Amino acid sequence: MLELRHLRKSFGGRVVLRDLSLTIGTGEIVSVLGPSGSGKTTLLNLILGLVPADGGAIVFDGEDVTGVPPERRGFNIVFQDYALFPNLNARQNIVYGLRNRPGASSPGEVAALVRLLGLEEHLDKRVDQLSGGQRQRVALARTLVLKPRVLLLDEPLSALDGVIKESIKARIRQIAREFRLTTVIVTHDPEEALTLSDKVLILEDGGVSQYGAPAEIVGAPANGFVKTFILRQLEIKRENILTLFRVAGAR
Repeated sequence: MLELRHLRKSFGGRVVLRDLSLTIGTGEIVSVLGPSGSGKTTLLNLILGLVPADGGAIVFDGEDVTGVPPERRGFNIVFQDYALFPNLNARQNIVYGLRNRPGASSPGEVAALVRLLGLEEHLDKRVDQLSGGQRQRVALARTLVLKPRVLLLDEPLSALDGVIKESIKARIRQIAREFRLTTVIVTHDPEEALTLSDKVLILEDGGVSQYGAPAEIVGAPANGFVKTFILRQLEIKRENILTLFRVAGAR
């Protein structure tokens, strides 16, 4: 379980996150949603440990990791641009991190993960020979072989569309369930957040505007900002939004 307790962060006197508290259960997928400048990326960086908090605490399974360096937290991130090594093929990218942590995953576990992500036929391809969806799956595999305690995803579907996007969403859900992996996703896309996540965190000016299940967010918006933001971003009727998360809930 990941707990964020009264987190605060400012840059140059500007408050970016103010007194943010929430709890994410083991194996839950939580999407962080909000307009530009609402604090989404800062929250991700705080959890990962890339920037220090001005106040509050980050607690994982009862352990306060607020002051723990990123490399010792056991949290890992898949970046928006995948950050793959262009001079290595898919297989080499996947196992690269095991050079420093050779016992993290056995060859059998790596092979099982490759099968789970459907990458068997792509292992010898160069990065420039991979499609966007294949690159995303390679980036996921490279992170998962290190067995992170928390998986962080920064706009994981922004460069994808159609069937490929739905396939990656299904993979993320499967991974979270099978590995009971606490997963935090930063996205700008309300439809993505509502159909992929167990819970959605909506930020406004560095504060929590609402945190709850997709049905709660859509069926009972906490305030005018949540209602307006969701509807304006999707530009479809509320009834159609309800259909979106009903379909997702039936998965």
